[in-house]
Amino acid sequence: MVGEMAKVFVTNGRQKKLILGHPWVYGNEIDRVEGACSDGDAVEVVDFRGRTVGTGVYNSHSLLRVRLLTGKGGAITPELIAERVRAACRYRDYVLSRPGTDCCRLIFGEADRLPGVICDRYGGVVVLQVLALGMEKYTQVIADTLLECVKPDCLLLKNDDPIREKEGMDCFVRVLHGEMPGEVIVHENGIALEMDPAGGQKTGGFLDQKDNHLYLRQFCVGKRVLDCFSYAGGFALNAAAAGAREVTAVDISEAAVSLIRRNAQLNGAEINAVCANCFDYLREQVRAKERYDVIVLDPPAFTKAKANMASACRGYKEIALSAMRLLPAGGVLATHSCSYHMPEDTFVNTVLSAAQDLNRRVRVITLRRQDIDHPVLAGYPESHYLKSLWLQMME
Repeated sequence: MVGEMAKVFVTNGRQKKLILGHPWVYGNEIDRVEGACSDGDAVEVVDFRGRTVGTGVYNSHSLLRVRLLTGKGGAITPELIAERVRAACRYRDYVLSRPGTDCCRLIFGEADRLPGVICDRYGGVVVLQVLALGMEKYTQVIADTLLECVKPDCLLLKNDDPIREKEGMDCFVRVLHGEMPGEVIVHENGIALEMDPAGGQKTGGFLDQKDNHLYLRQFCVGKRVLDCFSYAGGFALNAAAAGAREVTAVDISEAAVSLIRRNAQLNGAEINAVCANCFDYLREQVRAKERYDVIVLDPPAFTKAKANMASACRGYKEIALSAMRLLPAGGVLATHSCSYHMPEDTFVNTVLSAAQDLNRRVRVITLRRQDIDHPVLAGYPESHYLKSLWLQMME
């Protein structure tokens, strides 16, 4: 079967990353294509000597020209796709066995060897996105296997991400099974959260900080806490659950602030939800000489391309400078980057340089990542996107 496929020859040297497990072949890494090949077809990827590296799906419209699914000589079949969905669901049993948790990421694209496929579970609602052309033909197989493994009340196909247009696909939202409930409430470590799978960001929410939310609690008992870029209020709600003396959550979106207030009400928590630009709010708090015991910074990605790295570093440093000015000795800063273009060491050094500029000594408490339902695939550094740096101010 592999012999019938078109062959994609990668330029000399580029095969090394593929052999080590990287699943992408960029257009500028291809020397030539031999044989007939249409977008969405399976192709054999070979090195400059013609030796098979793996099998993937091809798309001339995408910068990611080939997304690899198998190693040497492997065929892409519905059975292979179904088994990978089952394996992904089995792995998530570790997360769903946590007390008071009924939400998680079920499929994390290439990290689960299902390129361009994202699937999140929000209680009884499962949301599926297929963002790669070559995987579109397997949508029903993926959906059927999810129904078999997870048995959701509702399975929503949320194919509305603009990346589909770049892949040459239509955007749409469709219920594949059951009915969408009027309200979706999930539970994360015992905290109730309202989600909007049909209309919210991404698949309806963000699930990668669950373990970091819980980790925050130990620092918040009786403390004054500031949660910036709060979105749904995940960190703020956990601070309140831990017994914080005062919690403020800030987001630039009015819709997010309304969501924080609804989530606070759901949990009987007292949270001061503020609609403001977090950069401006932090500067205002510094001018007002406010003090907080714990500050969380969880901004959206400041860079989606390596070319913008310098600008992103300035952004991370600016908010870190403001936060450190608001923290006394013993105060805790938890700061994050969710851009895979921002290397971990660069992010850490950028934040630590803020302390150096202020002539403040800091203790590195820990360096964490995204929750384990967003696994990091060896050989694929892009799957390690969330950096979570926790510091204590010493003077």
